[in-house]
Amino acid sequence: MELEVNGQNIVVTDQGFLCDMNQWNDDVAVHLARLEGLVLSAEHREILLFFRQFYQDYKYLPNARVFAKAIKNTLGEEKASSRYLLRLFPEGPLKYAAKIAGLPKPPSCL
Repeated sequence: MELEVNGQNIVVTDQGFLCDMNQWNDDVAVHLARLEGLVLSAEHREILLFFRQFYQDYKYLPNARVFAKAIKNTLGEEKASSRYLLRLFPEGPLKYAAKIAGLPKPPSCL
């Protein structure tokens, strides 16, 4: 399956995850978020960039508990709270943050 973003063809899985995370940029993130009914804010972008950096540093996608702990250690306790993350990504912070950040689908997500 392909998406077109600003003239660039982006290959995605049948669930909408990028097949090549190197094709990701802010325009792609905005497009993916729009498909999920979200309008990206600075708070969304902070979590997305954090998640991308985590993946690049550790080469794996964490489960929700490890994800929240990593956010807490880096961005602070408030931003790691489930209430904060669910406000940003109501359908599921881990899955949708990964999708919009251009990362693979986390193995712990259905």
